[in-house]
Amino acid sequence: MNKYEPVIGLEVHVELKTKSKMFCGCSADYFGKEPNTHTCPVCLGLSGALPVPNGKAIEWCIKIGLALNCQINEFSKFDRKNYFYPDLAKGYQISQYDQPFCKGGYVEVNKSVILGSEATPESKKDSGQARMTKRIGITRVHMEEDTAKLTHSGSDSLIDFNRSGVPLVEIVTEPDFESAEEVVEYLKRLQQIVRYLEVSNADMEKGDMRLEPNISLRVQGTGDSGQLPKYKVEVKNINSFRFVDRAIKFEIERQAEILDKGETPVQETRGWNEAKNATISQRSKEEAHDYRYFPEPDIPPIRWREGEIEEIRKQIPELANEKGDRFQKDYGLSPTQASIVSGSRDLAEYFEKAAEYGKQKDVSAIQIANQIINRKTDITKVSPEEVVDEIQSRGAGVISDQAELEKLVKEAIEENPKVVEDYKKGKESALRALIGAVMRKSAGKADAEKAKVILISLLK
Repeated sequence: MNKYEPVIGLEVHVELKTKSKMFCGCSADYFGKEPNTHTCPVCLGLSGALPVPNGKAIEWCIKIGLALNCQINEFSKFDRKNYFYPDLAKGYQISQYDQPFCKGGYVEVNKSVILGSEATPESKKDSGQARMTKRIGITRVHMEEDTAKLTHSGSDSLIDFNRSGVPLVEIVTEPDFESAEEVVEYLKRLQQIVRYLEVSNADMEKGDMRLEPNISLRVQGTGDSGQLPKYKVEVKNINSFRFVDRAIKFEIERQAEILDKGETPVQETRGWNEAKNATISQRSKEEAHDYRYFPEPDIPPIRWREGEIEEIRKQIPELANEKGDRFQKDYGLSPTQASIVSGSRDLAEYFEKAAEYGKQKDVSAIQIANQIINRKTDITKVSPEEVVDEIQSRGAGVISDQAELEKLVKEAIEENPKVVEDYKKGKESALRALIGAVMRKSAGKADAEKAKVILISLLK
């Protein structure tokens, strides 16, 4: 058993894909462009230039907050975060401090737990793993401007201000993570959400999504009091899930060695060095008072009128986890199949078009999902209709024989006693779950309507 347990929180910066920057009219489409060609007096921080907030960026920030189950502050404001660094021309960043747009949300992630020998057959799924849900608290979601980009070459440092002023949403979690695996699971879900909302490409190679874990350790069993360690180490600007996983695991080992010596790790900011496969010290970690926050005098406070937030809420589409649940209920997909085909908004829409067309051709949704997953269908080159036609051309007919269906239905009933019990207690969703079990046993070939009739008859 490990002597220490990790306490991990996350700060994630997401660049929005608005047409213009956060406080000026310069194009926000800066990636790959000639350096310092997307600039103006505002994003260069020249004297006398005044910021004008981007309304679309603020709306998208609210949309992210709502998708993360946050409360929206009816009164909010921008603040100046003061620090001196070459990538910040003004000597301060326009951000938010004590009154952000969004606060107090959460994201639910799946947590895999290996089951022991006492686990019941009904609970064992996917090679001995059961899925449990863990809630990760979202402290705040706030709006700010991005900084310029520094490039170091030998003894020289070059600055490109094209990125300066691009809308940036910062999403801060509670210190609820206990492992690198949970962090990666959360980050994948977050990336999926912002892509479903179509507010960011969240392309980490281009810097659209930057990851900053805060890591510390405490002695096992001392967390019940709610007391946090007296230090934390932040690793800045990581740009891949693989690197954030490695950085966290490295820090856990490094900090454990220091604690074993009876010392306390230094509270500092570190960076991830890919070549060394290690974190390296950058500077001592600042506290909030070090930034000398004060209200941005050039931007009035923002108040939301009644109904405005609800109008934004209506723009939020059905998100991936909701689609996945619906795909299991409506199409009989397994949790794994549903998770894969709902992985992106484009793929989910593609699958549903194919499933609708499949009804006309006696091709089930499960067969379609299997085809898309197993053959890694390129949805940009193969139409939904072509997927269905290919399945049908292989002679994949529907099982409608009464005796064969009855056999499958009886097996599904025997293997799912808890679901049967739920159905008998009046839960209609249990019937859909049993139909899904029949469909999975038949590799998607069973006639779902006939199977439903047989189920109802046998469960009387």
